[in-house]
Amino acid sequence: MRRVLLVAMCLSVFSSILMAQTKFQSKYHCGKSDAQKTFEVGDVPGHLFGVAQGNCDATVGGAGEKSGVYTEVQEIWKSIFKTRGRFVVTMDNGDKLHHSYEAIGDPAKNTVAEKWKVIGGTGKYKSAQGSGTCTGKLNDDGSSDWDCTGTTTSGK
Repeated sequence: MRRVLLVAMCLSVFSSILMAQTKFQSKYHCGKSDAQKTFEVGDVPGHLFGVAQGNCDATVGGAGEKSGVYTEVQEIWKSIFKTRGRFVVTMDNGDKLHHSYEAIGDPAKNTVAEKWKVIGGTGKYKSAQGSGTCTGKLNDDGSSDWDCTGTTTSGK
């Protein structure tokens, strides 16, 4: 039994080495949301729930990112908002990388702090893993700019 466990542990370590992590930094510019709908909750003034979807272009594709599409659920108050969503990145080679994220923002400062993790993908990224953070700036025209850092493994 110990020999089986030792072999399993060695294989696990070896596969982890093969899936070396890649550190990266990327930047995105997201235009105004293509589709957005908000609903007044009705408990206190200014409390809203919403859904949004939009497109982003990588301005610095640190790990080969080309563009992305976000779909998110939002909870908005006067002094804070929270979002949770998915971001599907199209890589330079056409493969997709799927992220989930959670963010919190300050409407007064037009800033957002986000944590994300890779939940899969297609092609080379089918069993990818990774995580990181982004900081965002909300622009007056409804667009946003993002600086992201993190690590990923391609899974192959």
